[in-house]
Amino acid sequence: MSDILNKILAVKADEVAAAKKYRDLASLRREAESIDLPTRGFEKSLRAKIAAGHAGVIAEVKKASPSKGVLRADFQPAQIAESYEAGGAACLSVLTDEQFFQGSVEYLRAARAACSLPVIRKDFMVDMYQVYEARAMGADAILLIVAALDHGLMAELEACALELGMDVLVESHDGDELAAALKLQTRLVGINNRNLRTFETSLDTTIGLLPRIPADKLVVTESGIMVPDDVKRMRDSDVHAFLVGEAFMRAPDPGSELRRLFS
Repeated sequence: MSDILNKILAVKADEVAAAKKYRDLASLRREAESIDLPTRGFEKSLRAKIAAGHAGVIAEVKKASPSKGVLRADFQPAQIAESYEAGGAACLSVLTDEQFFQGSVEYLRAARAACSLPVIRKDFMVDMYQVYEARAMGADAILLIVAALDHGLMAELEACALELGMDVLVESHDGDELAAALKLQTRLVGINNRNLRTFETSLDTTIGLLPRIPADKLVVTESGIMVPDDVKRMRDSDVHAFLVGEAFMRAPDPGSELRRLFS
């Protein structure tokens, strides 16, 4: 595990502990279970796009990253969400981590309210509390990162999300992590092409792991999709679901860039 990931997970543990002092789990759970915002079907939306012959694009709403700094200074989540929907995105991914990605819960709420797309809460989930938080803020899905979790906790977080009606995207970076990811129920398997230890990116990561993934799973390739040839390489390999952020965030009109990249 990289130093940056260790640091992030330590901060997350502190954040959850502080949040529990501010609001108890029972109260948060009641809100999550009674929220008047039905889930929109994250996996269903991806599969519908792909069935129609299009790429299933999870378009990311991300202001900054630890490795690249600020990606978009003029950051308007609602406008970005509207632009993505117009550009043909299947789903949104919204960063809610504040310290490392300059994200916010309010960004997720604003983006979801501005469109009809399902939204995944992109954060480092380490506690059941965060799963209830995700549903209470209106998220339709959560991300689980194998590198950050042992299998027992990962399975518990998944079960909680599914019980709340959310979908789960499980993210791996190598063969060992993929083996752990495939033990979960979810059919959404993300392969992150960015090495969390070196931060180098290679599309060979996804290509190399494909033979190990059962046909009923939907592979989502993450990171490193920057030009149309990247998209073509993946689709030629029968990978049709993508999570893309940086390429869109640096463009004047994110939705137009999405349309150009996936045309």
